[in-house]
Amino acid sequence: MKPIQINQSSTTIRAGADMGPMEGARRATGVEPMSGDRKMWHRLPPDPEVPEKKRRRKFTAKYKLSILAEADLYTKPGQLGTLLRREGLYSSHLTTWRCQREEGLLHALSPKKRGRKKKHKNPLADQVARLERDNRRLQQKLKQAELIIEAQKKMSEILGIAQDLDESDEIK
Repeated sequence: MKPIQINQSSTTIRAGADMGPMEGARRATGVEPMSGDRKMWHRLPPDPEVPEKKRRRKFTAKYKLSILAEADLYTKPGQLGTLLRREGLYSSHLTTWRCQREEGLLHALSPKKRGRKKKHKNPLADQVARLERDNRRLQQKLKQAELIIEAQKKMSEILGIAQDLDESDEIK
């Protein structure tokens, strides 16, 4: 192969070579190889942004239980592998989830109703409230009766009327 001289530039091109302009025996820096019929590619600079790590998958207790229930139904060879491939899981997931199910952790992790807990009403609460109201009413009547008795004692002392009360009949 003979180098062919081009009038306009001093670069040499080998005949039949699709490598593009050459500097001696090495390819020139920054020059892309040329292909015969293909368009010249323009190399993009590498993306300086670091790709984000994939987020760790989190499986709900409901999902785990449904997969375990489905896996327990499969008895023929290959069915379990099909399930794992379809769901994108590993056999170690099933092993771990089975252990969690045996320990009762999956039922403990199931979502609970949010908000205030409903108070269970005591069946005797109504009766207790009624009795407390009666007790307060009777205490008020007792105070009123004591005041009336006290007033009667004072009136009898003022008028000089003797009272025949036994000590057991007196209200203190």
